[in-house]
Amino acid sequence: MFLNDLFTITSMNFTSETISADVNLNADHKIFDGHFPGSPVTPGVIQLQIVKEILELHLKKELQLKTMRTSKFLKILNPLETPHFQINIKFVQDEFLEVTASGSYSGDFYFKSQMSYL
Repeated sequence: MFLNDLFTITSMNFTSETISADVNLNADHKIFDGHFPGSPVTPGVIQLQIVKEILELHLKKELQLKTMRTSKFLKILNPLETPHFQINIKFVQDEFLEVTASGSYSGDFYFKSQMSYL
């Protein structure tokens, strides 16, 4: 879990099928020691983990990734340049939890993804 270590949630709004969370990144987190010294980059897999942890917090249950339909990383998320960003999630519970998520700040998108969870 990276919540309250790598990232914190400063606000979260939701409906029955959406979540919007404002997130702060901890630029001093050890993960950035290797990604990359002097020019930190938030790895894509970590951005997706943040989405998963926000979903788990909201739904109050553990999730397991079943499929990743699409995942596009559109811009480097450097915690020194962009310490705050927004995660937007749309989800529908069908046979699986079907999720569309994105991370953005001031009109710039860092990632867009579609996945299913068990």
